[in-house]
Amino acid sequence: MGRFIEGRGRAQGILLPEQLDDYVTESNPVRVVDVFVDELDLDKMGFDGVNPAETGRPAYHPSVLLKIYIYGYLNRIQSSRRLEREVQRNVELM
Repeated sequence: MGRFIEGRGRAQGILLPEQLDDYVTESNPVRVVDVFVDELDLDKMGFDGVNPAETGRPAYHPSVLLKIYIYGYLNRIQSSRRLEREVQRNVELM
């Protein structure tokens, strides 16, 4: 993903005592959303920003933002401000 802001890996162990993946069950819907969005060809679907610009601050990859949006839709979170709070506190979204 080249010039995009990269998050920490899910296998990292410095944020919480254990790995983040350990806190999300195998049957959690966020795992399905993760795999589903990773399989999409966002460039063919017309998403802007899939190919990053060479200048300016790196953006978040559109697939990450789409995963957050789908999570909000599944959990009836319509406000972007509420989604932002969920991303900061909810281990499923980290």
